[in-house]
Amino acid sequence: MRPSIWISIIVMGAVTIAIRLLPLTLIRKPLTNRFVTSFLHYVPYVTLAVMTFPAIVESCETPLAGVAALAVGTIAAWQGANMVSVAALCSVTAFVLGML
Repeated sequence: MRPSIWISIIVMGAVTIAIRLLPLTLIRKPLTNRFVTSFLHYVPYVTLAVMTFPAIVESCETPLAGVAALAVGTIAAWQGANMVSVAALCSVTAFVLGML
């Protein structure tokens, strides 16, 4: 392998370690800022949404079927349906609209 590949791997590893270790070393006491606390509270949900929503829309042959399945799943979850029911409704919606 060329040396530039090894340098790239080392730099990427250093950046990954820095991103994970800096908050642990710099933030020693509890956070009192309301904005920062609120922001950090929603980060996992936003990350999940950013990874999941494009996959749902692009998983079907037509994006319209994916969007419809997402809408049906969102409404079902909002109405209190459990996860298995939401997944089943989304799958059936995507399948039926994909067949049209």
